[in-house]
Amino acid sequence: MVFDPYLALAIIFWISLFILFYSYAGYGLILFSILKIKNLSKRKTPRASENFEPEVSLVIASFNEAGIIRNKIKNSLELDYPNNKLKIIFVTDGSDDGSPEILKHFGNGIEVLHSEERKGKVAAINRAMQYVTTPFVIFCDCNTTLNAQAVKEIVKHFSNENVGAVAGEKKVITNSQMSDAAGAGEGLYWKYESFLKKLDSDFYTVVGAAGELFSVRTNLFEPVPTSVLLDDFIISMKICQKGYRVIYEPNAFASEAPSFSMKDEQKRKIRISSGGFQSVLLLKELLNIFKYKKLSFQYISHRVLRWIVCPILIPLMFFSNLLLLSMGNILYTTLFFIQITFFAMASLGWLFASRNIKIRALFIPYYFLFMNLTLYIGFARYVNNRQTVLWEKAKRRDA
Repeated sequence: MVFDPYLALAIIFWISLFILFYSYAGYGLILFSILKIKNLSKRKTPRASENFEPEVSLVIASFNEAGIIRNKIKNSLELDYPNNKLKIIFVTDGSDDGSPEILKHFGNGIEVLHSEERKGKVAAINRAMQYVTTPFVIFCDCNTTLNAQAVKEIVKHFSNENVGAVAGEKKVITNSQMSDAAGAGEGLYWKYESFLKKLDSDFYTVVGAAGELFSVRTNLFEPVPTSVLLDDFIISMKICQKGYRVIYEPNAFASEAPSFSMKDEQKRKIRISSGGFQSVLLLKELLNIFKYKKLSFQYISHRVLRWIVCPILIPLMFFSNLLLLSMGNILYTTLFFIQITFFAMASLGWLFASRNIKIRALFIPYYFLFMNLTLYIGFARYVNNRQTVLWEKAKRRDA
């Protein structure tokens, strides 16, 4: 059999194109179609109990947040949930800006856990869980604002014994003053992610909760190794591994301002990217689709392909397409032109963003390419052991 280099290139190109399309659009379309068909059968899923009001702990990890901590205290105390059933715990390990003293001054039933040594968010959460006595715990970040009904909307799902965790909604606050690449790109990305989370949840389970707002059954929590970068993802996926579902609740949301700049957003994305590679290794058992079935299908489709495979396929598709141009095939010429146009738009998006020129149509290609480039940097940091859990938090704008 004679080796045909053009056939090999064509196979590489079409496989790359298929997987990229599947990962970013096809997977969502498949879930959407399955759920539409399922709804036609009129099978009703068990409803969450609106009257379910168990005791809950709200755990907030904070590091040097004196500038915003008063707002967080106020927001936490205004949550619409019975005071005698909501225990608020702040962990301020390593903070030296006076925030622990501010918290202690407020009192009002707020428990403050403080240690002089900073060991990272994972260590803070592990330590806080030793003080949790309620059957359910909600984690949220200090720089977010929760809606008043957040706790009620989350805990109602735990009336179903098959639910092990609940993921809230992350909302990135954007307005005309924030509509640059950092704000618009991050906002659009999270809107799409929220859409996928809704599909994931309705199909079977959310594939990893966001640390801005999520809740777990206390008895299902496993202490996370302090070297873990994406504690929220690992905690929720470990619960899925035990056979429980993670439900998405969009009516419980944590609002935060977008990153101050693309440089700050880059720091955040690189850390997440490093954590993504680490998570795939830690959760390698979930790659066994014969054992975990639906969970593996969702995990591979939504996370593994996007974190590990797609960044490799983007240049592979481009260069295979470039080499196929010599065939003179109009289809490959057209597809290459589309790729060139997309990359040109991404480059213009970067150029205009650096000069504070706002053209929203360019933010999507720019942010897409930006996310994939941070995966390369994140991978390099992970293999070189350069991504610490004591990461420098990205600056956020004043909402």
